[in-house]
Amino acid sequence: MIQRTVLVKFAETTTNEQLQEVVNRFKELEHHLNGVVDLQAGLNFAERSKEYQVVLMVRFENKDALEAYVNDAKHQAVATFIKEVGRVDSIGVDIEI
Repeated sequence: MIQRTVLVKFAETTTNEQLQEVVNRFKELEHHLNGVVDLQAGLNFAERSKEYQVVLMVRFENKDALEAYVNDAKHQAVATFIKEVGRVDSIGVDIEI
C-alpha cells in the first residue's frame, strides 16, 4: 500500500472559501479513482507549520494506482484549480506502508 501526503501553502490573498473549495474538490476524487483505499483532506489548524493551510492524504492499493492518480484528468483539474487560487508551494511525500 502507498500513502501520499501533500501539504499546500497558499498566498495571503487566498480566501478561506477558496481553501475549503480545494478541500471539497479533492474529496470528490475519492469515488472517481480506482485503487484508492482512503482519501482525506482538510484545513490545517495546528500552530506548527501553519503556513501550509491544506493537507491532502491518499492511500493507494499499489504504485500502479498512484501512477493512474497522478495522470488522471480530474486530478489534474484539481491541481490546476489549486494553482489558480494561489498555490505558493507544496510538499509531497510518498511512503510504502
